[in-house]
Amino acid sequence: MEKRPDSYIKAYDIRALIPDELDEPEMERIGAAFVAVMSAERVLVGRDMRATSPALASAFSAGARSQGADVVDIGLVSVDMLYYASGAMSLPGAMITASHNPAVYNGVKFCRAKAGPFGQDSGLDLLRNLLLHSLPSPGGATGHTYHVDVSAGFGRHLREVAPEIGSRPLKAVFDAGNGMAGLSVPAAFDPAFRAANSLEWDQLFFELDGTFPNHEANPLVPENIQALCTRVVETGADVGFAFDGDADRCFVVDEQGMPVSASTLMAWLGSLCLNTRPGAVIATNAIASHAVREAVSAKQGRVVRGPAGHSFMKELMAREHAVFGGEHAGHYYFSEFWNADSGVLAALHVLAGMSRHDQPLSRILAPYRTYFPSGEISIEGRDGNVVLPKVQAHYGDHAADHVDGLSVYFTDDSWFNLRPSNTEPVLRLNVESRSPQRTQSLVEEILGLVHT
Repeated sequence: MEKRPDSYIKAYDIRALIPDELDEPEMERIGAAFVAVMSAERVLVGRDMRATSPALASAFSAGARSQGADVVDIGLVSVDMLYYASGAMSLPGAMITASHNPAVYNGVKFCRAKAGPFGQDSGLDLLRNLLLHSLPSPGGATGHTYHVDVSAGFGRHLREVAPEIGSRPLKAVFDAGNGMAGLSVPAAFDPAFRAANSLEWDQLFFELDGTFPNHEANPLVPENIQALCTRVVETGADVGFAFDGDADRCFVVDEQGMPVSASTLMAWLGSLCLNTRPGAVIATNAIASHAVREAVSAKQGRVVRGPAGHSFMKELMAREHAVFGGEHAGHYYFSEFWNADSGVLAALHVLAGMSRHDQPLSRILAPYRTYFPSGEISIEGRDGNVVLPKVQAHYGDHAADHVDGLSVYFTDDSWFNLRPSNTEPVLRLNVESRSPQRTQSLVEEILGLVHT
């Protein structure tokens, strides 16, 4: 099967079936093209724990070196460890990973120097054109490879920029899902830090294993966090954290073993940021709950919205000078981390916020749980170019926007968003209202429109 950039290059990274859609020779071409697009003399290369990652990282590095660039190989890392290295060394980078996708997938996440965005309109378009038409021929001296361990620096940086943890002793369960959080979490939560902050931890599935023997590293799927929910309740922990395969996303479970929505966390963490930075900007993707807007407005802050995806969110953070950002899928962005997302830094912020209360997390978050979301519903077999105009026409009397797909707003504070996925051939539907009955009614109404 011919390997085509149009199949494996997505909106903000590369994701592909290995080797059907992407193999080592094609990855070597990608490494060469990335160096050419960036005019880079040195590039960072990291990888996750998937069985195919070592060979793909080696191929990418060979392509980069063929263009004369030196490769700084940082080995097994989480993607936020790559962002740290990019920020600290001011180098562009590539992470061989397919994030939360199953083991048969792999791909690449890119960044510019200082963890800058490299996405659909900020580099991937140029990369695609080079791969399709005019990949430079190797010329001049071949670059060299240097091996660097960034784990200690990463952990130290997160501890320096995270809010100080208060005096309340806490117990937390961490589920690494056999992914790269098995390295990034211990790097940040080293023994001295845990002792100094009276933090007791419990580890689930910290062994790196790209076959995901316990559950897939996608905490958005409820069964993938069941073990975490059970352990939190059984051990009387105060909070639980789950991470995806490359550990840039963080999911939270309260002391009752109940999942906390990303929007609820965005509202709370955004509110906490405004305590020390009044009037600041908080960035969200288009389908974050209105609870975020209300919490930020109550502290005289401002919310800005943009499309989902790490490259889009980094651009939004930089353009609007936001101090904090979040996506409904569990990504959290921090100005002190080069506007990049970090699952472990999000966990540190949660623990710091909890440490200043004597109440359980469920009670701390209760004021931010004012809406009833549907959760994300995937709709297969429908063309967004046909469906979205039809749905908008049906609701033509209501306010709407197209920040990411179609969002429609009702006078009773209900709203929905319908958009094509950037990573899969499906439509995504999210609905929110003030009551579960209204939310369910809207879901049924919209699905009826979509399927007629």
